[in-house]
Amino acid sequence: MEFNLKLHKGWDAYIEMAQALVPGIIKTLIDGIAFISNMENVLMGEILQVAGLDIKAIVINIEEEGIKAIILKGEDIVKPGFKVVRTNELFQFPVTTQLLGRVVNAYGEPIDSNETFKYEYSKRKVEIKAPGIISRYKVNEPLQTGIKSVDGLIPIGRGQRELIIGDKSTGKTTIGVDTILNQKNNNWTPATHVHCIYVSIGQRRANVAKLAHLLRKKDAMSYSVILAATASESCALQYLIPYCATSLGEYYLTRGAGCLVIYDDLSKHAVAYRQLSLLLRRFPSREAYPADVFYLHSRLLERSTKFNDSNNFGGSLTSLPVIETQLGDVSAYIPTNVISITDGQIFLESQLFNKGIRPAVNTGLSVSRIGSAAQNKIMKKISGPLKLELAQYREMQSLEQFGENLEEATKKLLRRGKILTELLIQPQSRPVSLENEVVMLYAGVQNLLRNINLNLISVFEKKLLDVKKTSSLYYSILKGIELNFYSGISLDLLVLRLLLTI
Repeated sequence: MEFNLKLHKGWDAYIEMAQALVPGIIKTLIDGIAFISNMENVLMGEILQVAGLDIKAIVINIEEEGIKAIILKGEDIVKPGFKVVRTNELFQFPVTTQLLGRVVNAYGEPIDSNETFKYEYSKRKVEIKAPGIISRYKVNEPLQTGIKSVDGLIPIGRGQRELIIGDKSTGKTTIGVDTILNQKNNNWTPATHVHCIYVSIGQRRANVAKLAHLLRKKDAMSYSVILAATASESCALQYLIPYCATSLGEYYLTRGAGCLVIYDDLSKHAVAYRQLSLLLRRFPSREAYPADVFYLHSRLLERSTKFNDSNNFGGSLTSLPVIETQLGDVSAYIPTNVISITDGQIFLESQLFNKGIRPAVNTGLSVSRIGSAAQNKIMKKISGPLKLELAQYREMQSLEQFGENLEEATKKLLRRGKILTELLIQPQSRPVSLENEVVMLYAGVQNLLRNINLNLISVFEKKLLDVKKTSSLYYSILKGIELNFYSGISLDLLVLRLLLTI
């Protein structure tokens, strides 16, 4: 009986191997989607090789009549009748630290230069199961963005998934890029080092080139990688590129480093997946999206986490997905899906942007579910009263139209709200160090700027940034702030010394 069982298993293995050697035949080819017959026991996501050509395809649908596969490149060469063979390999992305400083496509090929670039690499599957609960660790380490309104009110921790959401041209990409630029101030020790991956999905090539130029100009490409699947590329590559970026990020975190991935943006990613699904003749659901569109993003973002030390690397993968809304409608299909997956959202508002309040963060609608757990101790002390006063200002803001008829207490509250709002305004591509954030926000919370003209607040900030960190004044202010919170020592004179220089 045992012998017969072994013989049976051996025969099954032989049959499976024989079937793998039998080539499939491309019956039809439409928009890069090949319908292949005469293939059995094919794996979902398996790489197929077009016989006699250096052209590969990835299995995307398994049906009773045959399989459907995406021609990754060279679809203009492939014709019906061509033979296809199995490789018994799933789609993988080449991972290496040598990709830092480059702009690459979904195949890991640098596209920022015509020069031949050879590098040593290993490969990781782009689709893997998200880590379990046991291997995860609580998010308690801050990821400084250099943006005052974010670090002070909506803190982001390493391993967090924080959504950036807003209408077109409200500064969503700017927040992600400024976060990358700010990591230059933190990458001076292995413990604080963060590799940054920017994923461009469905954008123009000109925008990708502009971003690469900015990062090189700011000396940020040395720790960054740009993965791009532009609008001119197929929907299949736009669908695959975020998973490729996540695999690369997982490679970095297994080496003990922190990693930041910015998905810009997942609304275009969902549209590409919808286009791909319709080509595959899948049944459409709400807004013509396929029924598994929620799983599309959940299996991607759930891979972002902070690992514990028991798995020998303890790194973190932080994700900042971007979603574009229409007329501020956060209740649309894709936005609500991604909101439910992430650990909070930074909501950008067109009205604030048009008023010159940039970044145009609506601090009332924005939230971080990690909260102060991943925030510096001093910043945590400052953010409490800051949130309260801004909330009071938003409630009373409609009363400004009554002008002089307001009570004196209401006038003071509105005045303080305007000062705090002005303090949170920040130019593009100018992240602020944590120390400077603390001093500026402290001055606002302690009402030390009550007599200053609103137009001079930016001058105060510039003066502060010009103060060298080695100066006794700078360190006395920082030390004084710390003592004030824990010992009750006033800092009025220390900050006013700086104000008097304006």
